[in-house]
Amino acid sequence: MTDRLHPGSTAPAFTLADSTGRKVSLSDFVDGNVVVYFYPKAATPGCTTEACDFRDNLNSLQGAGYAVVGISPDEPEAIADFAADQQLDFPLLSDPDHSVAKAWGAFGDKEIDGRTVTGTLRSTVVLGPGGTVRSAEYNVTAQGHVARLRAELGI
Repeated sequence: MTDRLHPGSTAPAFTLADSTGRKVSLSDFVDGNVVVYFYPKAATPGCTTEACDFRDNLNSLQGAGYAVVGISPDEPEAIADFAADQQLDFPLLSDPDHSVAKAWGAFGDKEIDGRTVTGTLRSTVVLGPGGTVRSAEYNVTAQGHVARLRAELGI
C-alpha cells in the first residue's frame, strides 16, 4: 500500500477520463474546494448508496463551495451507465490501472466476506484551493458517510 494523504499535504495531480471519455484534471478544480471520493465498483450496493448520497447532498455541498468528483477503476462505459441509472450529476472518473488511487493512498488490502482482497479502498479526500489536503479518510463506510462529511465541513 502507498502512503496516505494527510492534512496540509498537496494532493498528487491527475488527468482521467470521465464517463464520456473527456479528460478531467485535478487542476480543473485548483481554484476551489473539492471532495474527491474513491469507490471500488460502480453499481454495487455500497457504491450506489454512497454515490446517491453525494447526489442527494450535492446542492448543499456546492452551495458551500465544494465540487464533488468520484473515482473508480471502472471503464468510462460502466461509469456512464452508472451515472445515467442513478442520475448522478457530478463527474465520475475512470482509473482502470489504479494509478491515482495508489498515488492518493486509496488502494490496498481490505476484507470482504472474511477474505482479504486488494483493490480500491472507499476513501474521501477534501481539498482546499491549490490542492491542499484539508482531510483524508480511508476505509469509510458508505452508509451515512456524506452526513458525517457535511458535519465535519460545517454544512
